[in-house]
Amino acid sequence: MIDYKLLTALSAVIQEGGFEKAALKLNITQSAVSQRVRLLEEFTGQILISRTTPPRLTDRGQLLMKHYLQVKQLEGELLESISLNSADSYQQIMIGINEDSLATWFLPAMLPFLKESRITVELKVDDQDVTHNLLRRGMVMGCISSRELSIQGCTTHFLGEMVYFPLASPQFVNRYFKNGFTREAFDNTPSVIFNRKDALHFEFIREVLGIVRPNIPIHYIPSSEKFVDAIVNGLGYGMVPELQAALLLESGRLIPLVPGYRMGVRLFWHCWNLKSALLIQFTDQLIKKSREFLTTLSNQDKG
Repeated sequence: MIDYKLLTALSAVIQEGGFEKAALKLNITQSAVSQRVRLLEEFTGQILISRTTPPRLTDRGQLLMKHYLQVKQLEGELLESISLNSADSYQQIMIGINEDSLATWFLPAMLPFLKESRITVELKVDDQDVTHNLLRRGMVMGCISSRELSIQGCTTHFLGEMVYFPLASPQFVNRYFKNGFTREAFDNTPSVIFNRKDALHFEFIREVLGIVRPNIPIHYIPSSEKFVDAIVNGLGYGMVPELQAALLLESGRLIPLVPGYRMGVRLFWHCWNLKSALLIQFTDQLIKKSREFLTTLSNQDKG
């Protein structure tokens, strides 16, 4: 039988990002943390953590982490249901989420539910194309992702579509795109992209101009708020979510580069297929409320 004290040490090393921070979290020495992880590796006969900075789970480590977090979740709900926990206790859900969802619709959609329930959330932010990796590695209980394909042991629900527009300030357009968004004009014109994982900008160029992975000057601004600020202030042009663009378009601070063009990114909620009342409640609310904020041209749920 697995000693869950050892699993707790493994989890702490990964969640805190190192052995020293895990020791502070668990209020034990760093050598004690190392010993517990080593004992778990000896018990399983597998290397569970790569000793990198920060440490990363191996494939076997990911399986153990997922198991530990699922058991911990179910145990917390069980103790609460039989009154072994305080009536004031909170349960935590770890979520993988993309920056644009966090900056726009997620909190407004979920605030009423979170304020009324005894749930806390830990949000782990990554690009919408890769948040599912957090779920696959057992780092989160659910994730918002643009990937539709279900992960083994998880359920998938369509949330809606985030719409993006290619926008720039009027001054920027007047300087660089007087004759429209053409191959000649865009080639040496600065653009603004969220980070190197963000493929939306290049997808827009491919769809409109038929150019794949062009060599263009790019400002990388990995903050949804500052990303939009950079475009408003004329640093470059970029793909702005409709939920952030509406007022800026209305005021004339941003204008479309290609009138009528829109790009839709379909978002899905992936979560453990676990009989957790807490996770089921969270999922139900997320599906219901997200559709008040996102475009829902189609709808599909998968088990």
